[in-house]
Amino acid sequence: MGITEIAGLILVLAVIGLVYFAWRRVRLLREGGVHVALRSKFDDRGRGWHLGVGHYRGDSFAWFRVLSLGSGPDELISRDGLEIDARREPTGPEAYAMPVGAIVLRCRSGSGEVEIAMGPDALTGFLSWLESSPPGRSIPWAS
Repeated sequence: MGITEIAGLILVLAVIGLVYFAWRRVRLLREGGVHVALRSKFDDRGRGWHLGVGHYRGDSFAWFRVLSLGSGPDELISRDGLEIDARREPTGPEAYAMPVGAIVLRCRSGSGEVEIAMGPDALTGFLSWLESSPPGRSIPWAS
């Protein structure tokens, strides 16, 4: 096999990979997903953000990384015990890895801390989902 055939094979595999990522993203968005950036390892320099698609599944918020080969969610955030610690605007170095006009939420739950960045429309939906917990559960920020 010559260099031309190897280069052609690599190119075909790259195109197949790109088509898969695009198909997966479009499928998730059509099923009611929203653009969300997420990071679980905090860094003051703005690193660690990953773009993805969030999807509501009952009492869980499933997050799918854009560049992942897996079919299942990369993170699963349970509504039970989820609290919003802080809300802020993204800093300069962070803005490149987030949806346009994003607001960053620092959230805490029994499984640890996570930061979620989403646009204004997605944020409204996320806060509504968080408030709409079943009867008998308290709202995380109500006293």
